[in-house]
Amino acid sequence: MPSPLHIHIIAICGTGMGALAVMLKSLGHRVTGSDRDVYPPISTMLAMQQIPVYQGFDAAHLDPAPDLVVIGNAVSRGNPEAETVLERRMRYLSMPEALKDFFLWDRHPIVVTGTHGKTTTTSLIAHVLREAGFDPSYIIGGIPVGWETGARLGAGKYFLLEGDEYDSAFFDKRAKFLHYLPHIAVINNIEYDHADIYDDVDQIVLAFRRFINLVPRNGLIAGSADDARVRALLGHAHTPVQTFGNAPDARWSARKVTVSPTGTSFTLCENDNEIDEMRVPLYGIHNIQNVLAAIVATRQAGVDLKTVGEALQTFPGVKRRLEVKGEAGGVTVYDDFAHHPTAVSVTLKGLRAAFPKDRLWAVYEPRSATSIRRVFQDAFVAAFDDADRVVIAPVFNAYKAPEENRFSVEDLVTRLAGRGKLVDAPPDIDAIVALLAKQSRPGDRIVFMSNGGFGGIHDRCLQALSARQ
Repeated sequence: MPSPLHIHIIAICGTGMGALAVMLKSLGHRVTGSDRDVYPPISTMLAMQQIPVYQGFDAAHLDPAPDLVVIGNAVSRGNPEAETVLERRMRYLSMPEALKDFFLWDRHPIVVTGTHGKTTTTSLIAHVLREAGFDPSYIIGGIPVGWETGARLGAGKYFLLEGDEYDSAFFDKRAKFLHYLPHIAVINNIEYDHADIYDDVDQIVLAFRRFINLVPRNGLIAGSADDARVRALLGHAHTPVQTFGNAPDARWSARKVTVSPTGTSFTLCENDNEIDEMRVPLYGIHNIQNVLAAIVATRQAGVDLKTVGEALQTFPGVKRRLEVKGEAGGVTVYDDFAHHPTAVSVTLKGLRAAFPKDRLWAVYEPRSATSIRRVFQDAFVAAFDDADRVVIAPVFNAYKAPEENRFSVEDLVTRLAGRGKLVDAPPDIDAIVALLAKQSRPGDRIVFMSNGGFGGIHDRCLQALSARQ
């Protein structure tokens, strides 16, 4: 193949796909892309990198024919560009295949996996390695605050990736992380998710078992001692294992945890021996788990503990992970990616611990392929326990879930009200913004939770709160 190549990416605005586009351009290739849903922060990142993005899908976007097409896993048969690729026998790859072929064979991948915490943990590791002068490469499914992109090609030997268990493409139903050649593997947790491709949690565990079988004997698996499925999985490892968490037998643990509005402090222990004091500007026990995982991985990579501790204190956070979008009328507005009931619960618990006296609003949009189904209908009832007010948005693209298996906002509202929650379910985003502008008061904290753009509700809410003044 000639170099540089013209590489076209179908469904370029997913977090991983957008990061891949930046990485490929950094190699000198000409990159173009197309997508139907284009919104920040990925659209902004691509514009800053001067990567052209076509709105919508059209076979004309493949004229003249690119040298290679990368097809995202959001693309299905029937997509006009994917159909054209098949008909014209153009060379194509899935996103994880492209990552492996272009970037991973000559490096030591650190692959972060788990149902929750992948983006934050990967960002933490990337930040520590950067601060330590290791010049890592990374591709993160989000953008750390203050960074131009979530992707970079460095000169160092380590390459950081989020290891997603979702399938690779319509033509490759293997989990993405099976392509990533892990040298250091992190497993934060394993829960049921992705109901559109996995029938039950046992199928997900099988994918993880195949994943750990790829880690070489001179590598490392860092696994949560607090997660029963992870613990069982580690028993099948052919690779050295280090555990982290609150379990009594965890090798690495956090004790004497103190939470404040500026972050969390704790004593780092190894085998119950106090090692060092750590501080990180994050909230919630889930983020302490992420930090412990990052400590294990970066120590294995060769970073001394003093440098790790200093770097953690300056971690900037990640966009869309309890990101402060602004304050207006004394009300603080957050944007969070939570869309699984566990993620919703731990996010709210973390914020409640940091601000115990403030009134907390949880505004949730059922949007992911799993949360628009009834899989977690019961689990969501307890997920909002730490919120004072709950607002449930309409199911996004509800037609994508079978009617008999579609998430019921009405049922959730009824059951939350039965638990004594003040809960509303406005018919659209305009009505949600109007409700918040009318009923919020100075000192309140509003957390918008969705794995999508949520119709730009964050900025619209801030504008309405400002107008109220």
